[in-house]
Amino acid sequence: MLELYTAPTPNGWKISIALEELGLPYQVHVLQLLKGEQKQPDYLKINPNGRIPALVDHDAGGRAIFESGAILLHLADKTGQLIPADSDGRSRAIQWLFWQVGGLGPMQGQANVFFRYLPEKIPLAIDRYQGETRRNYEVMNTRLADAPYLAGEEYSIADIACFPWVFAHFWAGVPLDGLDHLLDWKARLEKRPAVLKGLAIPPLPDLSNLQKAGQELVKP
Repeated sequence: MLELYTAPTPNGWKISIALEELGLPYQVHVLQLLKGEQKQPDYLKINPNGRIPALVDHDAGGRAIFESGAILLHLADKTGQLIPADSDGRSRAIQWLFWQVGGLGPMQGQANVFFRYLPEKIPLAIDRYQGETRRNYEVMNTRLADAPYLAGEEYSIADIACFPWVFAHFWAGVPLDGLDHLLDWKARLEKRPAVLKGLAIPPLPDLSNLQKAGQELVKP
């Protein structure tokens, strides 16, 4: 049995998409971030960083795993799925997974903050983080010109890690114009039933409420 602690964000959706792709049974705990549920002592025992997502794997002795990339790798290794079996393919999948958690996610996350949430608009910061997000999209586009998926011929946790962020590009104010290979990849993933189901666990709130929520979360 698996327990997923999550919220409607790209990092949360990565895990629900992976679980739906794998067909694993799991229980969902939706944390109310504005109420600070992610900072409560019981949750901090699961994720000492006080963020989402986190996973408890009762099949592995109740192992608690935090950080979305670590959870994806755990699920891939647990099932032998969503990661290439050959060493070169596995290496590529892990490289792109690390690239997402260390590059695309942080840059786009900051683009969200400066473009969407902060009441004071700082053009230099907006340009910086939107520009880096677009550059990362271009890196993906170049890779996808040579292969259907980020790790090569196989759909993997690398694609699952990146997809929710690309899906939410509009929220950061970053267009996908001219990135034909990336757009094709995005369209193909959007047709996968498990992706569509995973994006609804939990569902995205009303966008106006989402903006207000983001503004509250970034208040000092």
